[in-house]
Amino acid sequence: MMNSTASINPPTSADWHGPGATGGPRRALTWHRVLWTLVFPKKRHRIALTVPGLFLMALAMGIGTAAYNTASNILFITLSLLLACLLLSGLLSWFNFMDLSWRLRPQGPWRAGHETIVTVEVRNTKRWLPTYSLWFELATQPRRIPEPEPAGRELKMSEILAAAEKHITRGRVHLRERIEAGGEAVLEWVVKPARRGEAVVELASVGSLFPFGFLRKNLGTEAAQPVLVWPAQVEYEWSGSTAAQTGTQGQRTARAGPGDDLLALRKYQLGDSHRLIHWKASARLGQMMVRQFAAESHDGFVLSVDASADLWPRPEQFELLCSLAGTLAEDLFAAGRLKAVGLAGAPWHETRRLRDVEAWLDDLARLEFGARGGGGPALRGKDTLRGGGNPPPNNTHNLITFAPDGARGVAAFINGRKTASA
Repeated sequence: MMNSTASINPPTSADWHGPGATGGPRRALTWHRVLWTLVFPKKRHRIALTVPGLFLMALAMGIGTAAYNTASNILFITLSLLLACLLLSGLLSWFNFMDLSWRLRPQGPWRAGHETIVTVEVRNTKRWLPTYSLWFELATQPRRIPEPEPAGRELKMSEILAAAEKHITRGRVHLRERIEAGGEAVLEWVVKPARRGEAVVELASVGSLFPFGFLRKNLGTEAAQPVLVWPAQVEYEWSGSTAAQTGTQGQRTARAGPGDDLLALRKYQLGDSHRLIHWKASARLGQMMVRQFAAESHDGFVLSVDASADLWPRPEQFELLCSLAGTLAEDLFAAGRLKAVGLAGAPWHETRRLRDVEAWLDDLARLEFGARGGGGPALRGKDTLRGGGNPPPNNTHNLITFAPDGARGVAAFINGRKTASA
C-alpha cells in the first residue's frame, strides 16, 4: 500500500466553512440581530421540531386551551414555562453553532475496494462557551454519475434518482465530547469507494439536537474536496520469465564489452545463484551481497495501455484492464523491473521514483470508458504492434501491452507472447 497523498488536493486555510470561517471584522451582537436570525435563517439553515418537540407543542396548546377556559393562574404559569423552554432551546442551539468552523481533509490514496479515511476538523473560536453534541453528514460520489439504462422504456424521475443514489455513499459521524472555547477536534469517517475514477467527497450538513432535543438544527455546507480513486488491485497469473527477453539473448546494447561485465553489487534476493555471492563484501557489510552484471541490468519492462473503445467495448473488461495495468505496474516497480509506462498516443514516462508510479495510477483513474482514438500499440496474441504510438525509450526493454481475453478476461502480452491474465 502506498502512503503518498499525491492523489488528493491538500486543503488550505480557504477550505474552512461555517459561521466562524467568515472573514472581515466581527459584527456586534444585538438582540435585534439574534431575533432576526432566528425568524429568518440563512440559506440551507433549517430548524425543525423533533418528536419530543411536537409533543411539547401539543402539550402547550392543550394547557393553553385549558388555561383560557378555566382562567387558572397555575395553568398560565405552566404554559409560560413550556414556551420559555422552547425559546431557550432555540437560543442555546444558536449559541452552540456560533463561531464554529470546519473543513474536510481526505486522506490518501483512495483505491477502489479499500477502506480510506476522511477527517473532519472542527474549530470553536468562541471566547467563553463550549460546543456540544454535533453530527456531520458526509457523502462521496463520482464526479460523473453514469446514466441508467432505459431498458426499452422511458424511465420515471423517481427511477432516475434511485439509480443515481446507488452511486452515492453517505455516512454520519458524531461529536461525542464537547469542544472547549478556542479548542479543536478531529473526527474520522471510514469509507470504501466502490469504483475507480474522479470523485467528490463533501460535507453535506452539520446538525445538532442541543440542548434539550426539542429542535433539530441543520446547517447546509459547501465543503467539498475532489479525489482520485485508483483502480482496485486484482489477482493475475504471471509467466513473464518465459516471454521476457534479456540482454543475454543477443540484443544489442550501447555499452561496450561483453554481457558479463560486472556493474555493481546488490542485496541477495530469493532465487539468486549462490555462485554470484560476493563473500568479502558480504562479510564487510554484514549482509548477503551478490554481483550484478550488465546483462541483468537490461531485464526491464515497459507498460503500454490502449484504452480505445474499439478494443474495449465492454465496461467490465475496461475496468479490469485498468486494475491489471495498475497492479502490474506496482508489482514490477517493487521488484525493480519497471522502466517506463505510457498511454496510447501519449509520451512515455520513466518510472524512477514512487511518485512516477502514483502518477501512472492517477492516469488510470482518469481514464474514461468509451474514448475514441488513441491508436497506440496493442497486441492480440502474436500479432505485431499496431497504431502510431511512440516507441519505447529503450529497445532492450520488454514491451507489455493488453488485449481482451475472451468475453470477460484481460491478457497481457510481452513482445507478442501472452504473459499474464486476469
